[in-house]
Amino acid sequence: MKIEFIFDTVCPWCYVGKRRFERALAQRPGVRVDIRWRPFLLNPDLPLDGIDRRTYLDRKFGGPARVQRVHNAVAAAGEAEGIAFDFDRITRAPNTLNSHRMIRFATSMGREAETVEALYHGYFCEGYDIGSIAELSAIGAAIGLPVRDLENYLDSDADIAVVMNDNARAHRLGVNGVPCLVLEGLYAVAGAQEPDVLLRLIDIARENEAEAALS
Repeated sequence: MKIEFIFDTVCPWCYVGKRRFERALAQRPGVRVDIRWRPFLLNPDLPLDGIDRRTYLDRKFGGPARVQRVHNAVAAAGEAEGIAFDFDRITRAPNTLNSHRMIRFATSMGREAETVEALYHGYFCEGYDIGSIAELSAIGAAIGLPVRDLENYLDSDADIAVVMNDNARAHRLGVNGVPCLVLEGLYAVAGAQEPDVLLRLIDIARENEAEAALS
């Protein structure tokens, strides 16, 4: 089953949604899946070196009180999924282009899912600036990616157009929020859905696939 997980690396609900998606898949061990991690750039107009996170959050949510309410809700959901969000450690709101390129780099080695998890943990739990090539390289080194090759790749223009085209494709498909899962190119669900919702969608896709094969 081909599943596209459309997400951004600075979206905390995407991190929660990823963990819930993994829990759902664990309940269907007989389902063979081909997961494609597709970029959705929430802030494509940010400078490549990012901006101060506090400034960004105040602009987005209208002040510290609302920011705290949002963080509390995300932290509670994250705790249930084993994620220790530490928003106070994050100082930059990064442009996520290079982090998605890093995932593309890892795809050639079959390490994309591990890299997505490392980026999320590095950003949301340890406060890494995932717009910085140096800090992306440190995350890559921690999971055993070839650091020199990764640095050379990120210093080049490789796959910039691919990431931008994937982002444009998501918008053409009508995706206007993430996370968003698309199964077999036919069934889609948006938001950090609970595993039971995802299981129903997986089962529907399986049933329809079986019916199509019989016909």
